[in-house]
Amino acid sequence: MLTTIGQAVVLFAVTNVDDILILALFFARGAGHRHTTRDIAAGQYLGFTAILAVATAAAFGATFLPERAVPFLGLLPLALGIRAAVRAWRLRHDAGEDEEPRAGGPGPLQVAAVTFANGGDNLGVYVPVLATAGVGGMAAYLVVFLILVAVWVAAGRFFATRPPVARALGRWGHLLLPIVLIGIGLLILAEAL
Repeated sequence: MLTTIGQAVVLFAVTNVDDILILALFFARGAGHRHTTRDIAAGQYLGFTAILAVATAAAFGATFLPERAVPFLGLLPLALGIRAAVRAWRLRHDAGEDEEPRAGGPGPLQVAAVTFANGGDNLGVYVPVLATAGVGGMAAYLVVFLILVAVWVAAGRFFATRPPVARALGRWGHLLLPIVLIGIGLLILAEAL
């Protein structure tokens, strides 16, 4: 059982390392807004639970998404990135501090959509692992993964609130978030080619 838990921790960390940057960008965008942590955590859990549901169903042989459709999940972060880029472009001449607090932080559904789309490639890793783990092993993987989502949210918040990181994200985060989201979307879509 300890081996399974260790493998689950490593598998989660390797397949979700990019999520820490995305979470930090979401936290930077939501700085100063009420319920930012709650909304980001709820969205991260919602999106990751959807990934696990699809992976579990696929592991049991009930594939919801054809393998060829998974890369097209990249359209979600691509669309969100383009939307964020357009918003950043429109606000480029504003003082920033007057407009930004009214705009609000990232909502749970936006975070969930990015999490799900960014985790689409995780399905290719999770499905065979869960399929071969047996019911007990599968349950252990799922529990460990869900616990580690909270650790990832805390890490994203931690990085976004470190003074040098917070200053950099505060100054450049409105530009980095669209770039990261568009990049993720394009990388996921590239799998379709």
